[in-house]
Amino acid sequence: MSASGNARTHAALVLNPVKVDARRLRSTLTALSKKHGWAPPRFYETSIDDPGRIITRTALDEGAAAVLAAGGDGTVRSVSEAMAGTGVPFAIVPGGTGNLFARNLGLPLLDPEKVMEAVFTGFTHPVDIGWASLTRENGTETEHGFVVLAGMGLDADMIANTRPDLKKTVGWIAYLDGAARSLPGAKPFRVVYQLDDGRLHSTKVHSMLFANCGALPAGIALMPDASLDDGTMDIAVIQPTGPLGWLGIWRKVWWDNSVLRRSRAGRRVLERRGRNSSIRYLRGRTADTAMVSPTSIELDGDELGTAVRMSCRIEQGGLSIVLPKGHDVSNF
Repeated sequence: MSASGNARTHAALVLNPVKVDARRLRSTLTALSKKHGWAPPRFYETSIDDPGRIITRTALDEGAAAVLAAGGDGTVRSVSEAMAGTGVPFAIVPGGTGNLFARNLGLPLLDPEKVMEAVFTGFTHPVDIGWASLTRENGTETEHGFVVLAGMGLDADMIANTRPDLKKTVGWIAYLDGAARSLPGAKPFRVVYQLDDGRLHSTKVHSMLFANCGALPAGIALMPDASLDDGTMDIAVIQPTGPLGWLGIWRKVWWDNSVLRRSRAGRRVLERRGRNSSIRYLRGRTADTAMVSPTSIELDGDELGTAVRMSCRIEQGGLSIVLPKGHDVSNF
């Protein structure tokens, strides 16, 4: 289905003014709308109180024929919550530190105009969105969307310990500093989990990840089998034993997943080597996890505090993502 409109329709740009060049994007979208015979676009800026969900609903209520989200992964996540299930074309304009969703979609990170042009000349493709229901220690429950991954334990601690000033200067590499700050105090914790209608499992982990997609910057494949449109969630159970266990995880994620798996000879090496017990990969449409004590949570790089239970599910085809004409979706 093509993303199209006419003189009575307009596009809506939801932008994070801290992350992107708001003036440039406003000017570009206004010019493109005029060029393609659309009505003037409308603009909505995120704030501390509303990172995107409420104003996106306002944009939809005001009749937006397409919605563009410009900002970091947090902005995209928040806007996605409102866009899910609407069928309205949704364009991602990269502008943050990691741009993880845009990377997994294969979008041009340094050419926002190309993505914006696709609203008028491209096509839409259905991709999945994840939902995480969190139960707090006081019993309250909230549900939040995620388009990349939800994480608990060390993964969330790493996000919390990443310095904002470093993110501004060196980009995604700042997360390595966050990891270095988190590892010395990392301790395993017990979880009980169930995938789909399977049996209960009890184990100790340092972290669990629930992913909609799995590519990280620098070509690193965190979840090598994850797909954006298969209706299935990919789960990583991280349980290293000592320093060698952490080295095993790094080898698995960087060398095995990101290098060896890309060639036939490399895959043969992996088949002979056998399983790495420090990180296990699972799959399912739903995952229900209970923790013995409050555990830190993150969704797409956003800190979500602590929870004692997290239930994740995948909504297949929940988002209608705008892509440039001719864009290859075979790797989704």
